[in-house]
Amino acid sequence: MRTTKSFPLDNPEKFKKQLFAWSRQFDEVAWLDSNNYQQENSSFDALLAVQAFTALKTDYHQAFDQLQEYQETTKDWIFGYLSYDLKNDVERLTSQNYDGLRFPDLYFFQPQKIIQVKGKFAEFHYLRMVDDEMDEDFAEILDLEERGERKEERLRNQEILPRISKEEYLVKINKMLSHIQWGDIYEANFCQEFYAENCQIQPSVVFSKLNEISGPPFATFLKLEQYYLLCASPERYLKKTGSKILSQPIKGTARRAENKEEDLKISHALANDPKEVSENVMIVDLVRNDLSKIAKKGSVQVEELCKVYSFKQVHQLISTISAQLENGIPAVETLRATFPMGSMTGAPKISAMKIIEELEETKRGLYSGAVGYFTPNGDFDFNVVIRSILYNAEDRYLSFSVGGAITTKSNPEKEYEECLLKAKAMREALSG
Repeated sequence: MRTTKSFPLDNPEKFKKQLFAWSRQFDEVAWLDSNNYQQENSSFDALLAVQAFTALKTDYHQAFDQLQEYQETTKDWIFGYLSYDLKNDVERLTSQNYDGLRFPDLYFFQPQKIIQVKGKFAEFHYLRMVDDEMDEDFAEILDLEERGERKEERLRNQEILPRISKEEYLVKINKMLSHIQWGDIYEANFCQEFYAENCQIQPSVVFSKLNEISGPPFATFLKLEQYYLLCASPERYLKKTGSKILSQPIKGTARRAENKEEDLKISHALANDPKEVSENVMIVDLVRNDLSKIAKKGSVQVEELCKVYSFKQVHQLISTISAQLENGIPAVETLRATFPMGSMTGAPKISAMKIIEELEETKRGLYSGAVGYFTPNGDFDFNVVIRSILYNAEDRYLSFSVGGAITTKSNPEKEYEECLLKAKAMREALSG
């Protein structure tokens, strides 16, 4: 059981910065920042969870069953992640590629302290064992100035290495195009890793820089033991509110321009690009199919198709698909039935995942998985882990991956350029 208390805020933006700085003292941290991005389905401006009371950490074997038991037993807020390789729990698949990060496949924790920022109020949700610390914590946060962090040497771009060369990338894309021409798949998401070994960063500083550069609606800083996620994701995977489930896949990317007239032209061109629109529509069909497995008959609807949303770095095509959950379907089963998300796999999904495993060089791990939370009543919200830096502080191994959807209309050279565009913010955050 939790005690809830609300505090008024004179300056919500300043409080958010102080709150994030305050969180750095804890071993387990989940910081979710909407960046006040105006989305109809947003639940808060920022959400912080710290200090594990209980936790679940496991590999992919029966991972969803373990998560369901954990979620239904705690009946509380839990925060954590689902790695892409939980596909091996859902289907008869394997992950044999190189893994420099060595993250657990699934990791959730039940926080002692949760603080939500909503408009001009901060809502504290503390377990009763620590609820006498609310007023003291609020005063401590208000008194905290943004910490002047000791600056680590930034990574130079030459220290961030591609796992595959451009030439290898082009060969692999052509192989994927052959699979499409043979009819094995219609579309698949191909990803490549950039990495740095024996490096040391200050994760909170790099995240703040990345978040400032990108300003996305699903930014996340996650710290669990030595495992860090610094995420600037613009994409929602799945949200459950009561019986309503909502997915918002992204497919279709274009650069931003400083000149307003040119930027508007780029946005209009994206909205009318046959290749980008077809990518998005194929994934919408896949998501509709996934949701139909656990939805009431006839309830799956496309609320928004291929709408252009503009972020600091890129324009994106986003679709919104909703459904009413069938009675008696557990919350975790909703995730299992739709995981991994179609925007990061392809269609048909299982064939695409097999070809991805064959052609990619790196185990995806948390990249292209999901991070988010469950509420006590079984509602949840998860993003798609893209535009993200992953860091194992103990091994001093850093990684970020980028990718894109490959269809019959894909040009390998242009796909490579799109990867570099998506990598720009991560490189800047690490070296700028």
